[in-house]
Amino acid sequence: MTDSPIWRPFTQMKTAPHPPKVVKGEGIWLELADGRRIMDCISSWWVTIHGHAHPALAEALYKQAIELEQVIFAGFTHEPAEQLARKLLTHVPDSLKRVFFSDNGSTAVEVALKMAYQYWQNQGETKRSRFIGFAGGYHGDTIGAMSIGQSSSWWQTFQPLLFETDIVPFPATFDGDGQVEAKEAETLDKIKFLLCQERHAGIVIEPLVQGAAGMRICRPQFLQALEHLAHQFGVLLIYDEVMTGFGRTGELFACLKSATSPDILCLSKGLSGGCLPLAVTLATEAIYQSFYSDDATKAFYHGHSYTGNPLACATGVTSLALLEENPQLFQSMEALHRCYLERYLQGHPKLEQIRTCGTIAAMEVKTSETDGYFNAIAPLLKTHFLQAGFLLRPLGNTLYLMPPYCITSDELESIYQVIRRVLDTL
Repeated sequence: MTDSPIWRPFTQMKTAPHPPKVVKGEGIWLELADGRRIMDCISSWWVTIHGHAHPALAEALYKQAIELEQVIFAGFTHEPAEQLARKLLTHVPDSLKRVFFSDNGSTAVEVALKMAYQYWQNQGETKRSRFIGFAGGYHGDTIGAMSIGQSSSWWQTFQPLLFETDIVPFPATFDGDGQVEAKEAETLDKIKFLLCQERHAGIVIEPLVQGAAGMRICRPQFLQALEHLAHQFGVLLIYDEVMTGFGRTGELFACLKSATSPDILCLSKGLSGGCLPLAVTLATEAIYQSFYSDDATKAFYHGHSYTGNPLACATGVTSLALLEENPQLFQSMEALHRCYLERYLQGHPKLEQIRTCGTIAAMEVKTSETDGYFNAIAPLLKTHFLQAGFLLRPLGNTLYLMPPYCITSDELESIYQVIRRVLDTL
């Protein structure tokens, strides 16, 4: 118990230690009130893709703040939103034509679910009201987003509030996995069986990497087969790229890396470069046209006070420009991960299921406990790393790296060196 009035996220306040106070950020570094410097190895919940206090983002924010900080987006528009929407559309599959603004990843997914459901309702297909999700899926903490995931242990309290969803296995794979094709075939067969019922509005997936479930990776081939099934049965394919977007998988978007094209694409986190809350939900022209009508009841009635906020959009435009100017920063990181994994961690007796995807590297720490988010190894590892000056936040017994793109090769190597030292002391 502390004298702070703040109720922190994902925290049991009674037992949690008092958090260190951050006074400054610069690049990959966080400076604490006691003078210590901590290397941010996870981009502060996966958002600060360019590092902290990037001067270009700060300048964009300042310039926009003295021009227009906020305006109602129902009935008005502004240049930062227009520019960001058009810029985004040049980087996603050609079939995506429309951009709907919101404020965070959970909301982007809620928008996608409502959009997909009403798409069918507007066409008179009222039986298409169910969704297919994947075991381990995490799409946010609002009611609809939780309903699509279902599997996270911290949602059990809310089960009576969630709508029913058909959950199928996620064919997670890793280096040396000889069963991946069998796992993919099993999942695809289950999906095909469900789609034959002709009552599903859409399929929702985190493409290539499931984030909160433990950086579980699937193959591009699976996404291609999934897209084929969705097209075959005329069901909407929804990609939640809140985490995987903006270079995380080694390409700007996972849909590009997997050569697939969803009907709806959800983006947030890195969208503003980590500066401000911002999200978008992109849709095909066919979906948009199902709402485009003289009938007012067919409009999409969703929004919030800060929809299309000019400050957030201005930083989004600048963040995307930085990615365009320096694609090698996120495209080259996987090779470095593999190099240092082999040098420091390959064959380590306390590790298994090592995997990489673009800027993400992950591995399982062997423990006697049942795997899960509440595995006791997580706070132990977190404490050891923080004492050594590294912000690493394991997901249960899953240890992962997702650093800002400005990290140097030597700095990345130092993370692997400290992981090796900490594992050797366990």
